Amino acid sequence: MRSGGCPAGSSCAVRLDPFALPLAFAARDAAADGQVRQIELFRERLVIRRSVGGMHMALNMPLSAFAGVAIRLSAGENGEAATVAVVLEHKDPGLALPLFVSTEADEALAEWRSWSAVLGVPQLVSDDKGGWREPFARMGGVRIETVRPRRRRHSVLQRRRPSILSRRKGGKLNAGASVHSGEHEIIARN
Repeated sequence: MRSGGCPAGSSCAVRLDPFALPLAFAARDAAADGQVRQIELFRERLVIRRSVGGMHMALNMPLSAFAGVAIRLSAGENGEAATVAVVLEHKDPGLALPLFVSTEADEALAEWRSWSAVLGVPQLVSDDKGGWREPFARMGGVRIETVRPRRRRHSVLQRRRPSILSRRKGGKLNAGASVHSGEHEIIARN
C-alpha cells in the first residue's frame, strides 16, 4: 500500500491521491492514545485502527456508511491563511476523515470532485443548520437540472440549423387516401 503525505516544500497538511487506492495513512485523533489513528482506505471499505486507554480496536466499515465527501472552509488563526479541506463525512463526527487540506480553493474543488467519483459517494456542502446537504439535485446517480429555455429562433445560428427541427405541428389526415376493404389478397401479383 501507498502512504499519503505532502511533498517537500508543500504548504498542505494532507494530500492523498484518490487514483492510487488502496491507501494507508495516519490521521489525527484527539480521543486515541498518542492522538493518532491508522487508516486503510479501499474502494469499497475503510479500516480505522486506533488504541483508546490501552485497548486496541479496528473499525471495518463499508463506504456506504459514510454520508459523502464534504468540503470544509476554515478561517486562518493568528495571521495564517484560510484552508479548504476535503473530508469523508460520517454521522459520527469522530469518524470523519480528512482526505485533502490546502490553501488553494481551486485544487480543493478538483480533489472534491475526484474523491466523490472514485469512492462513489455524493458531494456535500454545509447548510445553514450546521448539517450537510448535496449541492446538486440527484435522482439515484444522475444529476438533475432545471429545464433550460428553448433557443431563440432569431439567433445568429438560425441559418446554420434547419428550421424544421424547431417546428412542432400536428399531422394531417389525407381525405383522398384510398382504402381497400373486402379484398382477398394483400400481395399484388403480375
